[in-house]
Amino acid sequence: MNGTTLFGLGAAALVGLGLYGLICQPGALRKILAFNLIGSGIFLLFGVIAKRGGGALAAAGSGSDGDPVPQALVITGLVVAFAGTAIAVALLVRLAETAGRSTLDTDAQDASSLPADANPPGERLP
Repeated sequence: MNGTTLFGLGAAALVGLGLYGLICQPGALRKILAFNLIGSGIFLLFGVIAKRGGGALAAAGSGSDGDPVPQALVITGLVVAFAGTAIAVALLVRLAETAGRSTLDTDAQDASSLPADANPPGERLP
């Protein structure tokens, strides 16, 4: 087993763990972390593809040892993933401030914890 295969298996494991967390974890913050885990696995997979793609150029004696296109995609993806994570965490913080909870599940909200004069969700104030 060479290094490329090991990194490919690691990428597959990261994507699998991320999918498990995205499907099975109820909290929004855990889903954000699981989504970032999937992204990390995909970036690692692109790194493996970049390493394998450069073999033809290196064998011909011209060019560097690596395909630059997947490397550029990884760099762009890192920036986009960071921005997306920042927006998701900001929205989660805003949800926690306004609704007092950090989950998107409406069933988790306990109706008995609301004050007696509070309006139910979805009902407008007069």
